[in-house]
Amino acid sequence: MLVTPLDRHLAVLLVRAPEGSIERWTLPWGVPQASDGTLEGTAVRVARGALPSTPAWLEQAGAFADGRRHPGEVDLSVGFVGAVPVGTLSSPGEDAAWFPVSELQPLAPRQRAIVSAAAEGLRVRLDYAPVAFRLLPPAFTLSDLQRVYEILLGHRLHKASFRRALHGAALVEPTDEWRSEGRGRPAQLFRQAVKRRRPRRRTVRFDLLP
Repeated sequence: MLVTPLDRHLAVLLVRAPEGSIERWTLPWGVPQASDGTLEGTAVRVARGALPSTPAWLEQAGAFADGRRHPGEVDLSVGFVGAVPVGTLSSPGEDAAWFPVSELQPLAPRQRAIVSAAAEGLRVRLDYAPVAFRLLPPAFTLSDLQRVYEILLGHRLHKASFRRALHGAALVEPTDEWRSEGRGRPAQLFRQAVKRRRPRRRTVRFDLLP
């Protein structure tokens, strides 16, 4: 499952299913081959078949063998979730499209379960894996980062609290670059802090807005 921020939503890449399939769309998937070496190798090959490049982050989302139907009628599925930075793709191609998780096209039942588990897994990983940063270009504004956190959490965040938490956990560091955003003052660009510069990992907590 490949994901990217789209407006204010988390979007999933779907590809057109072969003619005659029950559903018109499917998640990119493939059967492991000896040349892949590992299951992650298979996931990378499948992702490269759907995208111009390898995802910025790729991690296993779980194994699914619950009897629910899969487009390939396979008994076992191992799902991976891959992050695609916002703005890196104008269009994935004629036979693929991005759909918000909340507005997905009908999928085979097992693939629908993979989407649900992977989306929840992203929220769980948010506190200890660089998920949000992998959905952004290397340099970003703090507003960009907050927007991605809000998409993944499904909640609006208090701006001042969010920035205090980021700096308190040493998750970001400023660059010398600035970006003009409308008529206001230019916004400074940040990057993910290099791990060796951070203190021991701290749990990050943000104040939510109603």
